[in-house]
Amino acid sequence: MAGDFPFPVKYGYATVGRVVAGPDALVGRTAFALHPHQTAFTLPADRIALLPADVPASRGVLAANMETALNALWDAAPGPADRIAVVGAGVVGCLCGWLAGKLPGAEVALVDIDKSRAAVAAALGVRFSLPDAALGECDLVIHASASQAGLATALRLAGNEATVLELSWYGAGEVAVPLGEAFHSRRLRLISSQVGQVAASHRPRWSHRRRMDAALALLADPALDALIAPAVDFHDLPAALPKILIGQGGVLCQLVRYPAAMSGA
Repeated sequence: MAGDFPFPVKYGYATVGRVVAGPDALVGRTAFALHPHQTAFTLPADRIALLPADVPASRGVLAANMETALNALWDAAPGPADRIAVVGAGVVGCLCGWLAGKLPGAEVALVDIDKSRAAVAAALGVRFSLPDAALGECDLVIHASASQAGLATALRLAGNEATVLELSWYGAGEVAVPLGEAFHSRRLRLISSQVGQVAASHRPRWSHRRRMDAALALLADPALDALIAPAVDFHDLPAALPKILIGQGGVLCQLVRYPAAMSGA
């Protein structure tokens, strides 16, 4: 990370590229790294994660988001046949919904104010609902909209003694949480999840490296391409970035293609 907000700033950190120098076992391999976007950079060998053969570079940029979603599911501990709502169908929310949808018999819905997310939900094999039409009495609600209204929706959809997992990041902002009404009488459980630490349920056995390797392996499913927008060449960003930043076109994960066959998102 370099520069001052708002601009100029170098912040993007989900990068996939080809190893061009280093240990013989790594040279020529495609790897994921948490590093600000640039054409080339140097990292210690233990700071990269090799992509499995069945994960293309374009999908590999989702690795950090998948790691966050995997950790969230570990924190939430849903079970088979649960009714699960994910409020906020951004990249992390969609990945949480996709993971939850793999549970046998689970009834999973992505909940968002953007109707275009219905097509993404269908591609991921889960339901879609606008907030006002979403089914309540959920066993688990994952909140990932980063909005006060979304958090209120998440609490409303939770069933008696259910868990609401807060996955949003609000930075230095303050969010009013509606803890009145039936919050106490329904004995709701509001918990947080953050990827910096391995979820407590897995921490005694799982390292960060093992979790990242698992996240990369999960990216083998082509259905996840529904989250990825076609790549924009770095030199075309000045013209393309305004539309990307205001969310036109329903972009979830915008690929940026760097020179020398480097790709980042």
